[in-house]
Amino acid sequence: MRECEDHGYFRDEVCPVCGEEGRFLMNDFEMERLGRQMAGILRHGKYDLPMDDRGFVRTRDLISAIKEHNPRMHWLRPHHVIALVETDPKGRYQISGDTIRATYGHTIDLDLRLPTDNIPDELYYPASEDEAEIILEVGLKPSDRAKVHLSLTYQDAYNAGSVRLDQPVILAIDVDRCFDEGYDIGRAGKTVFLCDQVPADCIRIIHEEELND
Repeated sequence: MRECEDHGYFRDEVCPVCGEEGRFLMNDFEMERLGRQMAGILRHGKYDLPMDDRGFVRTRDLISAIKEHNPRMHWLRPHHVIALVETDPKGRYQISGDTIRATYGHTIDLDLRLPTDNIPDELYYPASEDEAEIILEVGLKPSDRAKVHLSLTYQDAYNAGSVRLDQPVILAIDVDRCFDEGYDIGRAGKTVFLCDQVPADCIRIIHEEELND
């Protein structure tokens, strides 16, 4: 991670805009370690920091807790956190004033109040064949997370499912029908959308070739 004086933070060897090296901030190991700590605190309530009902904690409390429990991260400053957030390709975190929160991936129950406008007509979810069969009968409900996580594109869902499955089955979610039935969907990260649950009649199996027709 580096910072260009003219173009801000970036994760490449040189600034993608002007080609300058910029100022060094963190190496890959430090970025990964910081990301894991932030996820633990903001998604799962690690260290029991004060958190409001929307999932925001004070950035200075986050930094103090990380440094206290990880003495080797004594170098951590607010600009390191800001850099990680601003360059995150998935939009995992949101900074508001002097507070920060995770936008998705929570295992704790929160009222995130995500924007529900301009949601695509169709979103996607990966499952195994056995899971897909059950979901098509009873609908989609949270399992290890507080919310159902849906993907922006077929490929996003396939990539997410491939982490645990060799050949994930991709389910398509009828967004308009979800809203009509009273199940709102909110935009969380850049490619992630959240909802409390999805009724079975809003779900179908989709194959990649259908997207190219």
